[in-house]
This record gives sequence, C-alpha cells and structure tokens, in this order.
Amino acid sequence: MRKFDKDRLLLGLAGPALALVVAFLLTSVVLLVSDRNPFEPYRIMVENAEFTDVQVLILNQTGTYYLAALAVAIGFRMNLFNIGVDGQYRLAAMLAAVVGASVELPGPLHVLLIVFVAMFVGAFWAGIAGILKTTRGVSEVVSTIMLNAIATSLIAWMILPANLGVQAEGSNDLTTGEIAESGWVPGLDVDGGTIYGFTFVAFALGIVYWFVLNRTRFGFDLRATGASDSAAQASGVDAKKMVLTAMLISGAVAGLTGLPLLLGQTHTYSFSFPAGIGFTGITIALLGRNSPIGIFFAALLVAFLDKASASLDQYGYEKEIATIMQGLIVISVVVSYELVRQYGLRRQQQKVGEELAAQAKKKEAVSS
Repeated sequence: MRKFDKDRLLLGLAGPALALVVAFLLTSVVLLVSDRNPFEPYRIMVENAEFTDVQVLILNQTGTYYLAALAVAIGFRMNLFNIGVDGQYRLAAMLAAVVGASVELPGPLHVLLIVFVAMFVGAFWAGIAGILKTTRGVSEVVSTIMLNAIATSLIAWMILPANLGVQAEGSNDLTTGEIAESGWVPGLDVDGGTIYGFTFVAFALGIVYWFVLNRTRFGFDLRATGASDSAAQASGVDAKKMVLTAMLISGAVAGLTGLPLLLGQTHTYSFSFPAGIGFTGITIALLGRNSPIGIFFAALLVAFLDKASASLDQYGYEKEIATIMQGLIVISVVVSYELVRQYGLRRQQQKVGEELAAQAKKKEAVSS
C-alpha cells in the first residue's frame, strides 16, 4: 500500500481552495466598486438553496455538469484539450432524441438504444479531431472549436421540418418529436420535485472513471502517455492509438451529458436545450483537478451558483454575478495552481536537501 502523503494532500487542496477564496474576494470587490453590498448576494443565494425545489434543481444540474466535466477530464489526463464537448453533447442529444422518438421498444431496450446512439455520436464527433491529430498533427484545440461551430449549424439544418424536425401545428418551435414513455428514465420523487434517474448514472460513472484510470493497465497507459508520450512509446505504448482512444472515450462521455435532461424531463430536443455546458465542464474539471471527487464538489458549487442566483434580480442584484464569479474562478484556478506547483517544487527541493544533509551527518558520525 502507498504511504499516505500529507503534504501532497494539502497541496492538492490548496489550489482549488485558494482559487475559490480569490474568486469570492474579487467578486466582492466588483460589487463594492458598484456601490453594492459585497456580502448580501452570498447570503441570498445560501437562503435560496435552503428550499427543497432549488436543491433538486442544483442536484440535477450537478449531474449534467459532472458528465461534461468527466469528458473534459479524460482528455486532460491525456494532455488533450477537448474544447468540443459542447458540440459533441448537443449533436449527440439531438440525434439520440430523433432515434428515440422514431421507435418504440420495451423500456430497457429503448433506453439502451438512446444511450448507445448518444455515445456513438459523441465518440464519432470527437473521433474526427482525434484522427486529425494523430494523422495530420492538427491541434485538437483548433479542430474541436471548428467542430463546435459545424455541429451548431448541422443541428439547425437537421431540425428543420423538411429534414428530421417536427413543428407542431400553430407553434413556431422546432423539435425532434417526443420520445415514447418506454424511453424515459424514471426519477426519484422528493418534496421539491424529481431527481433525474440519469443523475445517479452520472455519479456512478465517476466511480468507473476512478477505477479505470487508477486500477487498470489501460488507465496507467493513458496517464503515462499524457505525462510523456516519448517515454510511453519507449515502454511499448502506442501513443497515437492512446490519443485517438482517449478522444473517442471523451466524446462518448460527452454524448451522455444531455441525457439526464432529455430522458428525465424534456423527452425531446429543441433550440431551448441548454448550450455552453461543455465550456462549463472545462471550468469544473480544472477546479476539481480531474479527480472524480473534486469534480463532484466543483460541479455542485457551479450548479449552486447557477440555480441559487436565479432570484437575485428580485433583490436588486443582477443574477450575472454568478457568471462573473465562474469566470473569476477560471482565472484564479490557473494562477493558484501555478503558485501551488512552484511552492510544491521548492518544498520538495527543501526536503531532499534536508534528507541529504541528514545522511551526510550520519555518515560523518559513523566514520568518526
């Protein structure tokens, strides 16, 4: 068993803690400069979160964010920046909704078909960037950004009534048609509403993510390739194959991001389906340091900021305060992690120096 490393744990917690403190302080400064009470919005959000219906909204949003962040984190562990999670998730949700609405199967088979389509579409769309990187050396950052734009236009074209969309009579809304009840995932009814059934699947995937990355040979190869592809190749790992595999898995998980909402509430895809979740997943993965537990608490925090801030405008505060705070968290994460990394290196060098000095003193005492 590995020895418990107290210093490593403290340094791991110091990064996100410092980022959050800085983000809250900077947001308070913005409020203060605007002649607003710098602490009142936080009190209002905490009070809003005490209502059970808001808690349900926060938990459901956490599940969606958790899936998006896991997709991003898989890429990060391979030193890949999959910015295309947003396009992958929306395209996957749209086509999964189309297939789900066009068939009617026994419950489990219907749900499994929708899940398979979502994962396949997400993996396919991410795989394009993976193939471009492994065969042509195209940066995944550039290719996934372009694929996001293509996905947006492709969805707008496919959802037209002349193609795959449905327009109800007397309505201007375009949808993919409603999925039959056999394709719904039942949720957990509580006092404040219904917790999506797929939210629990999202959290279970966090356990799978941890196990695969830390307890399997594939996970070791993936982490080794992300740390140094040349060293991984020297040990017999096909780096290009691992890059493509990581992009495919990342895309498949991204494809699941829209399913909590699709199978738990809307049962159809339309232009009102939320966008930008993939970019929020980047923030959450960074804040959670790619750890399944860290990502959970980061997703919970961002979901809290989203849902608990919805009524701030009723008290004279703009709800965009939460958006400002999320942006400041991203900036603070980058800065704080670098500061913690530099401190960790200095601390490690100091410990090595102390150990060498102790060994030298011990040898001197023995020789004398």
